[in-house]
Parts: sequence; structure tokens; C-alpha cells
Amino acid sequence: MIKGGLMSVVSTDLRNVAIIGHNETGKTTLLEQMLFYAKVISRAETVESGRTTSDFTEEEIANKISIHASLVSFNWEGKTLNILDTPGTAAFIGETICGFRSCESALMVVDGRDGAQIETIKLWRHLDERNKPRAIFINKMNRDRADYTTVLEDLNNTFKTTFVPVVIPMGAGKEFKGVINLIENQCYVLGDDGKEKIIDIPEDMHEYVEGYRTSLIENAAEGADDLIERYFEVGTLDKDEIRRGLREGLDQNRVVPVFCGAGELGLGITSMLNFIRYNFPKPLGKNEWVYDKEGNVTPYPIKEEGPVSAVVFKTTLDQFSGKLSFLKVVTGTLTGDIELYNPSLGKKERSGKVYRMIGKKLTEVDSLAAGDIGIIAKSNIAATNSTLLEDHEANFKFKKVAFPQPIYALAISADDKKSEVKMNEALHKVKEEDLTFMIHFNEETKESVVSGMGELHINMILNKIKEKQKISIQTKLPRVAYRETITKKSGVVEYSHKKQSGGHGQYARVLIEIEPIARGEHYSFTNAIKGGSVSKGYIPGIEKGLHEQMLDGFLAGYPVVDVGFTLVDGKEHPVDSSEMAFKLAAKGAMKLAMAKAAPVLLEPVMKLSVFIDNEYLGDILSDLSSKRGRVLGQEDIGHLQLVKALVPQSELLNYAIDLKSMTSGTGSFEIEFDHYEPLHGKLSDEVIQAYKDSLEDEE
Repeated sequence: MIKGGLMSVVSTDLRNVAIIGHNETGKTTLLEQMLFYAKVISRAETVESGRTTSDFTEEEIANKISIHASLVSFNWEGKTLNILDTPGTAAFIGETICGFRSCESALMVVDGRDGAQIETIKLWRHLDERNKPRAIFINKMNRDRADYTTVLEDLNNTFKTTFVPVVIPMGAGKEFKGVINLIENQCYVLGDDGKEKIIDIPEDMHEYVEGYRTSLIENAAEGADDLIERYFEVGTLDKDEIRRGLREGLDQNRVVPVFCGAGELGLGITSMLNFIRYNFPKPLGKNEWVYDKEGNVTPYPIKEEGPVSAVVFKTTLDQFSGKLSFLKVVTGTLTGDIELYNPSLGKKERSGKVYRMIGKKLTEVDSLAAGDIGIIAKSNIAATNSTLLEDHEANFKFKKVAFPQPIYALAISADDKKSEVKMNEALHKVKEEDLTFMIHFNEETKESVVSGMGELHINMILNKIKEKQKISIQTKLPRVAYRETITKKSGVVEYSHKKQSGGHGQYARVLIEIEPIARGEHYSFTNAIKGGSVSKGYIPGIEKGLHEQMLDGFLAGYPVVDVGFTLVDGKEHPVDSSEMAFKLAAKGAMKLAMAKAAPVLLEPVMKLSVFIDNEYLGDILSDLSSKRGRVLGQEDIGHLQLVKALVPQSELLNYAIDLKSMTSGTGSFEIEFDHYEPLHGKLSDEVIQAYKDSLEDEE
């Protein structure tokens, strides 16, 4: 049972932390224990029970994994902690990025048996991109094979930074008894009430502790010049000085404090909460980033003064509370009676009630201070990435959250029109909540395509819609969006459009030449007619015809790109010529010119980054070779490998499933469009033949 809530707080008492880590490292369980220790809940539940505070949706309970970033706000020793429990599965990385956007720091949870795993490394890179302070919690120290020293060594080998143990274990596996806090120089073991109690360090562990504590003090001393002097003078630091040194080192992202424990037993919790309370960064003075009126990105510090400004970092559609907009207040103090303005929409509304959240429970508060995280409900002007301003004249917008490119796509269809309407309405609601999920109608392939962060991501969305809407959805791999271009000059070609059907006829004669232009320039047009053989008023019709024919394609119905057109000459009739006639003549001339200009198909080539364990490297390289991939390089990351390659998109449509099969589900990848390049031979012939077959089917 969740008890009570929080009143409004001041900015200096806030700590915003995202809990992140590889899947099944125990993040949700760790947070559950934090809430138990803070007396927010009467007992810590397990993920298996389906009753944890932060995993409360139907699909999370059924699948026993975190799917959504969940916000909990609670008090610890006079400070307000806003904690976001984020998913560890790559399929739901968008939710984790929401946590990065709203929190000044992160707590990376690592399994005490496995050390740095694939998602650990990927998430670490996201933190590095944002220069975000972080700490490590080595979890599951009570499990067989848990080894603090080995995991710490693995972290040091994988990430080039300064790891500073703050809490070390008393034993491991079945011998794990508790933790030793090196700042306080005390042991924490489990008491009869299910929470930690303090005992003295056993005599046989003094030497073990002293080595780690000396290292801790040395690293803390480097946090400030006066601490270095103090350390040289007396040879040690007291606990307040240690905290200050670590606080400054963490704030500047120079050190990574390391903690340990066993979330399922509730060990290591007190030290972690105390460190967050005393040492994790406060939001005040930290920079958000805004676009000014010229479009430049400039820093915008979090401060208590000034009119309210806030950024929406997440949206959910709750069946009971309606639309919930998760926001972070950047300046001022947000209250329910303040009128907020969305500069992108040019609309304003009164915010109404403001809330904190503990899992799925909303608690109304009087206000949210600068740096605070909270909720407004049923807003008509708030969406993820929205800027909300009290000052309607303010001329800036907060920088938007950048989400990764989708890695898996399916073409979808419904059985009938009614089902299609239901499907599309449900899909667009999902898109409002999840910006890594995309839906669009591909005009080139005539397919409705959904895309997201993997097979699991897409299937969970579609299965939920099918179940809720009672409809059937058919899926297949989408067609690739090829392009067409030319490889040589056509020479001058001529085409006349003539039509006589009583009354005014249609007449236009066009002479053009086409040639390849630089990749990416798409189109150029030069009017080289001398002597006015074609009136200027007909030139737009000619260009329109060329554009339309470019969209229709020549070889396989795909858009033509990177072609330069020269209008050499033409002829008009004083009565029968029109803009329409010249448009049709231009289309006919382009078809003739394409046939003479050695047309080719262009296929999209993707930049692929694959994260795998060392043991799968040979299989991955062999598979990439079979997929016409060009390996750009490999990077050793501890016991893992990062392989970068360029691979045609047509070879990667099922890569999410292929990689899962090759790596027993442990591999992960990222993908983004790189360029188009020519497709030749049998593969090109197959694409062209498939197009011709589709035309015959339509007939």
C-alpha cells in the first residue's frame, strides 16, 4: 500500500535521478526497496508478484519487464527524490531517453555476476553524449558467481573513467552478509525488521577495508584544492570532507561512485539513499538548452527567479486520468492558476491542477518549483517535447529530445474499412505516447508502415491493439523505397504531343536533354531556348510534367533523383497549345530521354552498429558479408565488440530477428540511413520484374 504524498518543496531540496541499466539487473526491485525504506510502501514487492509500484501496466505485469519510464517522488532525510525507473530492454530505449532528458544524474545498475553488458555500454554512451553525472550500483551480490572485484575490474576495462568504490560487500554469493560504507566506516547488515542496521566492521576485515578507504579518500581529495592541502597535512579527511570532494567530482562528471548490495534482500539501500541525498547534483544552476529566435542552441540555467518555463518530456494516456503530461519546471514556480503558452502552437491554457506521482498514483500539490518534475493532466497544448511558457512574449523553445532511429518495420493492413479506422486511431494514440514508434503511409509502395525499436516493441503494440479493439491486423515486411537515376547524358530527344477531337486540339513539341548531377542535388532545370519558340508562360507546365514523371519513375515505378534537365527547343501552336499540352509533352520527352541515359536503380544503404559478445564476432562478420555488407571497423569494449558496417536496407528488414537468433537474444544494434548507391545485375532485375508483375496483377 502506498502511503501519503509530498507537499510542495523548494528547489534546493530536489534530486532528480534516472535508474538505468541492462535488462534484469534489478532496477525495479532496487527502487521498490528505496520506497520501503522511505516508508512510502509497507513492504517491498517483487517483479514476479506483479505488484511493484513502478511496473503497474497490464503488459508490464504480464511480461514481468519494465516497458515504461515510471516516476516516483518521495522524501528521504528532508530531501525530495524524483526517481525515474526506466526499462533496460533495447526495444524501449525511448522511455529511458525521457529519463535522461528530465534528470540531472543517473544510477546505473549492474549485475554482480555479469558486469558491463550490451545495454550498459549503449546507455553509457548516451550519458557521455549528455556529459551526465552517474553512479554505479553493483546488484545481486547474494547470487552465485557474484564477484565485486571482477565486476569493478570489468568496468574499469570497459569505460575509461575513474571509478571510486564508496560501498564494498561483506562476502559474495551465499557468504554475502551486508555492505561496508567507506565514508562512514561502518557495516550495514539486515535487521529483524527487514531493514539494514549498523554494526562495527569485523576485525578480520580491517585490512580489506583500509585499502579501499585510502583510495576513496585520495579520490575525494582531488575534488578541491583545499582538500588536497588538507590531505597532505593530516593524511586523511573526515566524512564531511570526503562527501564534499566526491560531490564536486561527481558534479563535474570526473568520478563515478560505486555502490553494491542485493536489492531483493534490501541490502545496500541506506548508503545509496544517503549518498543521493548528500552528494547527487541539485538541479539549480544546471543548464537546459533552448533555441533562440535565430535557431541557435544556447544554455538556459534552471533558476527559481523569473516567469515559469517548463518542458514536457513524456506523455501517457491513462484510462482513468486521461492524458498525463510529464514536465520539468526550468524557471519560476508552477501553480495551477498560471496560464501557460505553447509557442509552437500559438495557444495558451490554464494549467489547472499540478501533481506528483508515485507509480500510478497521482498526488495533487500546490506548486512545482524550478528543477522539479511533475504532472499536468488533460492538457490540450502539451505534448512530448512541448515548451510551455508563462511569458507569452518569450521568444524561445527548449531543445527537443532526440530519439534513435527505428530499427524494425512492418507493413500492416486490416480486414475491412471499419477495422482499419479502429487500427489507425489506436496507432496514432500510441504514437502520441511513444516517439520511437512511427506510422506512415508510403506513397511509393502504397503500404501503411509501422516502425519501432525492434520486433518486441512492434509486436507488443500490435498485439495490444488487436486485443483491445477486437480486430485482426495482417503484417508483412515492407517494400524497400528504391530510387532511380541515370548514369550518362541522353543526347537531345524530341517529343510532340498532338491530339485533335473537335474544337480546340492539343499541341506541344519539346526537345530536352538530361544528364546526371551530383548525388543529393535531386533536380536542376535550365531553359536554353533561344528565340522564344516556346512562350515563357508554358515553361512552368514543362517543369511540372518533368516533376510528375520523376515521381512516376521509369524502370520500376520509383522516384527519379539527381537528374539535370536542359530544355533545348520546342514548338507551340497559336490555338491548340496549352500548359497542359506542354506538361504531357515534357513527360513523354523524359521517358524517351531516360531510355537513352542508362537508367539504374538506387538502393538505400544503412549505417549499422552491432553490439555483441566476443564469442559471436565470427558469425556476425560472416553474416554481414552474406548481406553484401562492408565492415567499416571493429571496436573492443571490454568483453564485447562493436562492429560498424554499411549494409543495404533490403538485407536488414529482418535483422532484428536474425541477430536475436545468432546471439541467443543477447545482441543489439542501431541503424540509420547513410546513402543511396546503384543496384545492378540480378538483384536489380528482380526488383524491376516484381514491379512489372504488380502492374499485371492490377490489370
